[in-house]
Amino acid sequence: MALDVLLVDDSAAIRKILQRVLNQAEVPLGVIYEAGDGLEALESLKKNSVDLILSDINMPNMDGIQMLSAIKANDAWKSIPVIMITTEGSQAKVMEAVSLGAAGYVRKPFTADQIKEKLTGII
Repeated sequence: MALDVLLVDDSAAIRKILQRVLNQAEVPLGVIYEAGDGLEALESLKKNSVDLILSDINMPNMDGIQMLSAIKANDAWKSIPVIMITTEGSQAKVMEAVSLGAAGYVRKPFTADQIKEKLTGII
């Protein structure tokens, strides 16, 4: 079953890298949606149905933690697995994301194997 995925990062280069890594991890991909911050991600979710979200934590306008809170508070979206991708050195931010319902997290720089390992059991 192909997965429709939403990639959320303020860096277009990181979104492209994520797409390449998902392909390398042999994730069956359907449509890939992209958003530059949490606000764009929420707008995308209003228009598109996705099976998985990979999101940065640190972004302008609305960060990944705020976006995750909004997703988990919405009945239509709360079951979508969200994997946080972070350069965040602070374990507190990562633990906050997990306590809010993130399905897991990966630290930058990441490898295809790390992404594949995180997705095992989620998809």
